[in-house]
Order: sequence, then C-alpha cells, then structure tokens
Amino acid sequence: MKMNREAMVPKKVFLTNGVGVHKDMLASFELALRDAGIEKCNLVYVSSILPPKCKIVSRNKGLMQLKEGQLTYCVMAKNQTNEPNRLLSAAVGMAMTKGYEQYGYLSEHHAFGQTEKAAGEYAEDLAASMLATTLGIQFDPNLAWDERKQVYKASGHVFVTRPIAQSARGNKAGLWTTVLAAAVFLLD
Repeated sequence: MKMNREAMVPKKVFLTNGVGVHKDMLASFELALRDAGIEKCNLVYVSSILPPKCKIVSRNKGLMQLKEGQLTYCVMAKNQTNEPNRLLSAAVGMAMTKGYEQYGYLSEHHAFGQTEKAAGEYAEDLAASMLATTLGIQFDPNLAWDERKQVYKASGHVFVTRPIAQSARGNKAGLWTTVLAAAVFLLD
C-alpha cells in the first residue's frame, strides 16, 4: 500500500476545550472529551508543528467534519485532580506568521493554581517564543509577554497568535475533575 504523503499534511485546524467530572479518572477524561466534542475519534497526539497554509476553522465547522472512529491528530493539553477545590488548567497556544506561508507552532501547558486566562496567555507566549526563535528574532525571554509582542512586531514579522484554555476547580466531593484544551487537525 503506497501512502500519499501530501494527504497526511493537515489542511485545517480548530481549537476546542472541555471539562469533565466523575468518580473515575478515566471517565472524567471521557466526559471532558465529550464536552470538547471530540470523544468519538481515535485521538493521535502529535508534537508542536502547525503546517504551512493550515486554515483555522471554527469549532463548529471542525466538529461537523469529524467522523466516528476516525484517526484524528491533535495537540492536547490535559490536567486532572481529585483534590477538592484545587484550581487546575490546561491550555494550547498557537502562533504563526500572517498569511500562514511558513509553519507555525502549537504549545501545550498544564498547571495547578493558574486561571484559564493566565494559562492561555502562557501557552500563547510559549508558542510565539518558539516561532520567534525559528525566525531568528532576538528577544529577552525575561520580558513580559506584552513587551515581547512589541519586539515581534518590530522584527517585521507579523504574528498571529491565539490560545484555547480550560480551567476548573476540583470537585468539592473529591470526584475526579479533568480539563483539556486541544488543537484538532483535519486532513481535508
């Protein structure tokens, strides 16, 4: 069987997130997948490259293209706890150059004690930093994210970045709580 390598390069991507709570850890993950709308797929985790010219589509459009049982490539961040009231978060950051002519980056981040907004900003910053180093942009990694954004803009490269994040507090009764965020690839 000969494989068409071009067919394996994702053409579209969408972002989704979810949360699930259950007495069993695996079942809480399943419920988070359901909340994200991707439970019907056989998920294959891939690393951090966003292919060139990969179009970003809405969650609704992306979910409509998924088929039951299909192999579905994704970059996923997840976090779980059964500790009551513990704040947990998961986030995926996305960074690419405007026009999407060059490959970009996706980053995963999982944290405890971090809000959804903070986790999203961290993941977005991480993806943008990885892209910046690929482009040869010099920057001080100790600068705040907003300051580094200005350095990236001044470099002449126009970045497009966005995060998807999910946070929750651990269930008060000690049930397992799972949060996830994912960038889901579509091959056609």
